[in-house]
Amino acid sequence: MKKAAVISIILSMLVCLTGCDAFRRLAGRPTSAELEQRRIELLAIREAEHQARIDSLRVVEQRLADSLATLDSIKQLSGTVLNPTKIGGLYTTKLDFRYYIVVGAFQQRSFAERLLTRVQNAGYVGTLISFRNGYNVVGICQSDDLNQINASLRKVREEPFCPSDVWVLVNE
Repeated sequence: MKKAAVISIILSMLVCLTGCDAFRRLAGRPTSAELEQRRIELLAIREAEHQARIDSLRVVEQRLADSLATLDSIKQLSGTVLNPTKIGGLYTTKLDFRYYIVVGAFQQRSFAERLLTRVQNAGYVGTLISFRNGYNVVGICQSDDLNQINASLRKVREEPFCPSDVWVLVNE
């Protein structure tokens, strides 16, 4: 009985002096210091993830601002930006890019093909785009980047085949 009482007193003192960490170590569990370290690590990870989301939003906001500035620049060049649905929709042509600079629109396909040949001879890659309303347009400088289209539009405006009413087709 005395042995049990002595062991009980020793265990009580051990718990008072060392806390639960002694039992955690015996059980193979993390101590309070290790748990605190892990909590600090998780907090740092969450803060880094939050900062990455904020940075990503800033990049998107900057791209949006750049796109709006580019659209304003295109409008200042007296360029029009149109979606295919606003002019009757595409007939059968599947477009691979988002933006095309349109340098000609014809009801007779042969006229569009002639301009396409002229554009290709000038060193541009051209695409013949058919609309449901019967028009065939010649699109060049195809791109998915609006800034690139803006730069191309400035260059194309100086070409002899470029009409004054050149416009940008937005394939959405």
